[in-house]
Amino acid sequence: MNANAARPRIGLFVTCLVDLLRPGVGFAAVKLLESAGCIVEVPGGQTCCGQPAYNSGDLSAARALAKQTIQAMESYDYVVLPSGSCAGTLRDYPRLLAVEPVWRQRAQELAERTFELTSFLVDVLGWDAVDAEFPATVTYHDSCAGLRQLGIKQQPRRLLAKVAGLDLRELRETEDCCGFGGTFCVKYPELSTRLADDKIADIEQTGARAVLGGDLGCLLHIAGRLHRRGSPVKAYHVAEVLAGMADQGIGEDKP
Repeated sequence: MNANAARPRIGLFVTCLVDLLRPGVGFAAVKLLESAGCIVEVPGGQTCCGQPAYNSGDLSAARALAKQTIQAMESYDYVVLPSGSCAGTLRDYPRLLAVEPVWRQRAQELAERTFELTSFLVDVLGWDAVDAEFPATVTYHDSCAGLRQLGIKQQPRRLLAKVAGLDLRELRETEDCCGFGGTFCVKYPELSTRLADDKIADIEQTGARAVLGGDLGCLLHIAGRLHRRGSPVKAYHVAEVLAGMADQGIGEDKP
């Protein structure tokens, strides 16, 4: 971004899971974006991106939610989400709304301005001036949607390299699914659990104290299995660590 350019106005799409279960991720995203020179707003008209309905074949509900999201977000310079899977859904709105030409065009314009948080900071802003410390050995889980749909791989690692005291140890199979997959974990619980246990065994072999990631759905799934297995490993959203706001691990109750 040109250093003399006006500060970009960001519409932060918080996501359902962050709003309901881990609002600190949203606050961390705001802190990072403002540190990078952005003006951040959280539009009140946002709800769900429509991904659960879309993946389940309820196209009527998915289209209604897509239109609501477009109306809430289309006035901003960029739309940023702390989630690869939800960002991928917004990027897919043109296909979802292909049967309605006017809405398809509005969806296309929004999709072109939509980014996952770490991708926006690194790829669009060229920003990596992280001011945080996390003195611990960690590992990183690449979510399927962020990795395969949006190409998010090095961006979070570039930012984490700036965190004081953080030692990142890679998983042997960092690109393997954790077993969450949205409604997949409900439809196929046994397979989902097996994938999660494989992922946790990989996490534990690194000796890491914490596992980080960019999608809260994956992290809640992993944290739940860690808890059930009695593992001391904690789970954090990458934004919490980058913003210096990682205190309680995901899934832990506040005292």
